[in-house]
Amino acid sequence: MINIPQSVDLPMKMDEQGAIRVSGTGVTLDSVMACYHQGDSPEDIHEGFPTVPLTDIYAVIAYYLAHQDEVDAYLEQRERESDRIRAEIEATYTPDQKAHTEHLGRLLDQKHKDDSN
Repeated sequence: MINIPQSVDLPMKMDEQGAIRVSGTGVTLDSVMACYHQGDSPEDIHEGFPTVPLTDIYAVIAYYLAHQDEVDAYLEQRERESDRIRAEIEATYTPDQKAHTEHLGRLLDQKHKDDSN
């Protein structure tokens, strides 16, 4: 007979900086969910993050599907914080650093255009 547990421990813990890490690794919930939202299968995600057990990836996705509003709010807050920090850092760039960043942005835009054709 199978022993059905009353609850299942989630393989997610929040670190000191407020990031949710998966399976005690450095892999964030943000990273796993970004792959999932791009259409990657759990197996594809595991291939990209082999330190995270496949069963834990399924558990994270199941949790997301059951708590989508809360997870989406967390991800949106993390994105806003990331944007704020990036803007603070970029505000200190020298003119040369700004020019280099703009050049890299143009190269990335061109790559996206080339890839879509």
